Amino acid sequence: MQKFIALAVINLVMLTGIASSPSALASATIHWKVENPFRLFTDSRDTALHREAYEALKLEERATPILSTERALAKRHPAGWAADLIKRVCWDEKSNRYRCRKQKNYINPTHHSTTAHVEWDGFDVDPEATCIWRLRPSSARGRSSRRRGRRRRKMTRAKNQTIKQRCSLPVTLRIPYPDGANLTVTSGNLELAKTSIAVNDLLIVGLGDSFGSGEGNPDSSVRFSRERSVFYGRLAKNQELSGYPARVGAWRHIGDRKFIKNGAVWLDQACHRSLYSHQLRAALQLAIESPHRAVTFLGYACSGAEITNGLFIRYKGNEWGSTSPDLSQISAVSQSQCGNQRAPAKDYPEAYHMRGGIPDLQGGLVLHKCPRGRARKIDLVMLSVGGNDIGFARLVANAILQERSTLKRLGGWFGQVYGKSDTVEPLRQLKARYRSLKRALHNILYIPWAESDRIILTGYPGIALLKDEGMVCPSGRAGMEVLSEYALNHNRARDGEEVAERLHKMMRRQARRHGWRFAESHRKAFLGRSICAGGEGPDTAIANDLRFPRKVGGLWRPYNPADFRPYAQRRRWFRTPNDAFLTGNFHATSRLLKRVLRRKRLLWTQVLLASIYSGAFHPTAEGQAAIADSVAEQARLVLERYGQDGAGE
Repeated sequence: MQKFIALAVINLVMLTGIASSPSALASATIHWKVENPFRLFTDSRDTALHREAYEALKLEERATPILSTERALAKRHPAGWAADLIKRVCWDEKSNRYRCRKQKNYINPTHHSTTAHVEWDGFDVDPEATCIWRLRPSSARGRSSRRRGRRRRKMTRAKNQTIKQRCSLPVTLRIPYPDGANLTVTSGNLELAKTSIAVNDLLIVGLGDSFGSGEGNPDSSVRFSRERSVFYGRLAKNQELSGYPARVGAWRHIGDRKFIKNGAVWLDQACHRSLYSHQLRAALQLAIESPHRAVTFLGYACSGAEITNGLFIRYKGNEWGSTSPDLSQISAVSQSQCGNQRAPAKDYPEAYHMRGGIPDLQGGLVLHKCPRGRARKIDLVMLSVGGNDIGFARLVANAILQERSTLKRLGGWFGQVYGKSDTVEPLRQLKARYRSLKRALHNILYIPWAESDRIILTGYPGIALLKDEGMVCPSGRAGMEVLSEYALNHNRARDGEEVAERLHKMMRRQARRHGWRFAESHRKAFLGRSICAGGEGPDTAIANDLRFPRKVGGLWRPYNPADFRPYAQRRRWFRTPNDAFLTGNFHATSRLLKRVLRRKRLLWTQVLLASIYSGAFHPTAEGQAAIADSVAEQARLVLERYGQDGAGE
């Protein structure tokens, strides 16, 4: 027997050149990973950017991997990492569909590209040695394949692959999905290693409002001229709005075609949905941290959306003049589940109004529903919704609009201003809305009733809370100098935080009642990083400066707006109105503004749009990343429960 083993080793060395020395024959192991696990990115190098940043984190940084990765990337990409890759994604804004040129079947992939290499244990490998990689589609997962159709199964079985190359080099393999394949590596007449490869592709859906969409963090922010300033008319007889930062470009008038062309760029312009969304970032993290996992992400969160007008009923978004969603969020997901086939529209006059408790859903509700046999199963639903349903934006307006301001007399910027007492009834009604939403997620999107924890509801962080829990930002105009109408009122801000705490406790109870996971660990991390965190002294860094730059006497004070970096690390994790003007800078077209307002002297309302509708009081990219860590934490628990955590990889 010993003689036979010795002859086998000598034969291996002489015929194949695998080992550089006649040591004892050692084992070989095949290691493989999905080449582009986050399928929304069409270029694998964009996914690799995040994976490499994550893998380079120190041990203590891995406690909050998404936040730590965001900070690392922000240092390397001063204009924001998303600006370079926003055009390389599987989203077609014209059709409001997840599509891409390189992946014909984004929703239902037929294969995944993987890379594999052999790791040798016990001896060195001759760099010139040759290996043969043989890939044979597996039939062990045939039941799963049959559920996806005969044509798919036929394609899977046809893709046998044989690759001959040096053993020291990695190999790229096309792995059928969902069946997987068996891989064998040989050299000469010897089998060196074998393994089975099956990619775990998760379908993750993001639904909800502006906190879910990433509002306040455009993929490509506005750039400002170093010299030019702009005049916005008069807010009052003796109040000129002059010396404001001006966009770069050869535009002539505020709101003309060239001016609008140089605006901020979003993944979805109407909904202000961006790659910085915490839902997207959590899905991306789940993709890159497990080598055998891929993620198909569908994000439909939209700034301004509610459970009724947004998730159930079509909502057009809050940026005027751009391509608007053509379906409600629930219908859009259902249509996506059907892939390239059509999801029929159905009337639901009585199913979701909860015995008249939600009048908006009574009578003429129409939703698209993909037939169960064709609908792809959803693995996770990330949900951020509830704040708009109780009118929280109106509470914010109440807290920051000065008592005698023109805007407050006009009813704020959302048509109404709320006090604390005005939220009692909306909070009560929100319970019925959550119940109705749960019913739709199970009946329309086919989340199994026994797997309700696949739905993750996310809590809202406190906007004006100081580091000492319960303490609120003081009164003042810090961070709000962009328009004289703004000034934070401490007492009304405290009322707003009291309502926010009631909302949070109610959301937690509802999540528990419906069997959902509830992401809330990020709320503590936001303490001390409120809307008023920063400084105003002469030595304050631009990122932490709460003041607004204006050009006075030919000089910019306190800093040149061209030097503002929206994605720099800063103390506050919320966009102030000043920050929003310098980041999103949303303006309506001149034609639309004149048609809506019918008064030339109201040009100052463009400042309102640029500071409020551009994401004020929403988390920065760091804040979104911190929320994403909280959501990903809950998602891992869900995947572990259902055996989708990649254990043993």
